[in-house]
Amino acid sequence: MNSARMPRRSARSVDTDAFHGARKYYDPQFEATAVKVFPGDHYVCASEEEMLVTVLGSCVAACIRDPLTGVGGMNHFMLPESAGAGWGSTASDSMRYGNVAMERLINDILARGGARQRLEIKVFGGGNVLKSVTNIGHRNADFVEEYLLAENLGITAKHLRGSLPRRVHYWPSSGRVMLLELARTEQDAVVREETSYKKKIQVEPVAGSVELF
Repeated sequence: MNSARMPRRSARSVDTDAFHGARKYYDPQFEATAVKVFPGDHYVCASEEEMLVTVLGSCVAACIRDPLTGVGGMNHFMLPESAGAGWGSTASDSMRYGNVAMERLINDILARGGARQRLEIKVFGGGNVLKSVTNIGHRNADFVEEYLLAENLGITAKHLRGSLPRRVHYWPSSGRVMLLELARTEQDAVVREETSYKKKIQVEPVAGSVELF
């Protein structure tokens, strides 16, 4: 884990206008400012000192950046698409949906100087951790792959599906990802959080580490 330490140099975050529910704290292990990205949120920055962190069960997170500008970010969504809306639709304003979450993240990066043709995209999650006949985790994984294919955007790296939850650490300025599959003993807490979140959005309107480079 210590090998993931990044050099500390002064830089600035570019997402100062909205925090989207993300929570910042200092992580001494990585000597970085960690930004926790919750379900239904996204965060964009260009700081070499910021590391984005999320925990995924059935949810999917996309880590996207422009390598030239160093601007990048992460989203975290639980449902593939808003009902009755196409991928280009603005019918839903909720980041719970994959189509909205992907468009928001990509558009925010482009608005901060990123270029579509340079985007480096890594996607994670979609595990079968919620006991449901709909298998929402694998549906989320299918969605993100189909969405990016339809948008002619390539996937640089991915770690999708399976049956274990994951913790993802992402450095947008460098594109580095550290992924840890959580043990089954840690799965219950992830399932409880995702089940609680799933119930909330339903009633509201509208084993080891892996390094990916």
